[in-house]
Amino acid sequence: MMTNDNNICGSNKLGKSAIGRRTFLGAAGAGAVTTTLAGCISGDDDDVFRIGHLAPMENTQGAGSDRSAQMAVEELNDDGGILDQEVELITADTRGQASPAQDETSRLINQENVDVIIGTFASEVSLNIMDMIAEEGVPYIVTGSASPAIIERSTGSDYDAHKNIFRSGPINSNFQSEAMGDYADYLNEQHGWDTFAYLADDAAWTEPFTENLPAELEDRGYDVVHEETLSTEIDDFSPVVSDLVEAEPDAVFRFFAHIIGSELLGAWHREELDFGIEGIHVASMTPDFYELSEGAATYETTSQSGAAGTTDITDKTLDFVEDYQAFIEDDDDAPSLPMYMGFNTYDAIHLYTEAVEDAGTADYDSDLDDIVDSMLSMEYTGTAADISFYGEDDEYPHDNVEERDDDGTITNFPVTQWLPEGDIECVFPEKHRTEDHTAPHWMS
Repeated sequence: MMTNDNNICGSNKLGKSAIGRRTFLGAAGAGAVTTTLAGCISGDDDDVFRIGHLAPMENTQGAGSDRSAQMAVEELNDDGGILDQEVELITADTRGQASPAQDETSRLINQENVDVIIGTFASEVSLNIMDMIAEEGVPYIVTGSASPAIIERSTGSDYDAHKNIFRSGPINSNFQSEAMGDYADYLNEQHGWDTFAYLADDAAWTEPFTENLPAELEDRGYDVVHEETLSTEIDDFSPVVSDLVEAEPDAVFRFFAHIIGSELLGAWHREELDFGIEGIHVASMTPDFYELSEGAATYETTSQSGAAGTTDITDKTLDFVEDYQAFIEDDDDAPSLPMYMGFNTYDAIHLYTEAVEDAGTADYDSDLDDIVDSMLSMEYTGTAADISFYGEDDEYPHDNVEERDDDGTITNFPVTQWLPEGDIECVFPEKHRTEDHTAPHWMS
């Protein structure tokens, strides 16, 4: 269930103590300890386990994540809750911006008294709230941000101060860059493509692609004929299109989350430009994007956690998508698919439930080490992947582990492609493929 309850004194027997550290200290500084405590003694909310969920609610990723979280909470309550407590979902709208996200995170911790925080989308948002979350100690599971810096600047730099921070998905952008190299090998085998261009948002999550992918492609024997980082405020793609036509790549690897590349796709189809468009395009993950683009999305690809429910990544994937669609059947504001963030958020809620049940406690003030140990011991089968976490001494402590096949190819980074008539299929990796990649019909 969702709530807008602003009671700051909800006591939680098995979770956080009744008053957040900052709330208590602030009250003490104002000489208001007696008043604050008096409001908390009743313990009206002793039997509630609160999940704080951060997401950009005007974005389809946020909406899909919210509905997936609602569905997970309903399932948990139908099964007796968490540690015999009723579960309550409190979704906070970050608006995809750092300042509102910081305010909402503070509210979740100090007023809503949440037991865990799950979500966030933009990496800049995740990076901005980490210090606050580390100071408060509340467990935090990232489910929508890919920047390696989220881990490198937290558990990777001061483990003891940040050990409450985890990421259950997606895999970080450094691993995604490697996976894109594997994907380039597949495109080369499939079509003989060996010349590539590179475009990206000027954003935190794309920095590893900008730094690593061109070199990754060149190390594999490919030519990179154009590299460009674009302002997220771009409103004219004409110069970009001209540069690509002049460079003559076989395919363009573009990485857009903040940019909606409809103008690029429109020119590509209208002029039948002689290259493929590959990589990641978050807007293209939206279920109705084919229709919104008037078919211009045909043949473009995007990687996304859960592969848009096109293939049985695990034995939970297709059932989850079917159950999600039944859950949102009468909800006109919900996307018809969970979105990549929805897969990850749903998995994080169920994974964390198993972790605290295994630890026998959700009291992170007193028992954080027990919760962390339980999280690190997890080998959880989710809807988007089999999830486990790197340990304290690894390069990315508490980041989710990338899965690899016998050849070393990363497999928990599936790529989907829009096909004619609006069909969408998984084209990579081989383990999850439902169709071979299709080159644009106008390419020789």
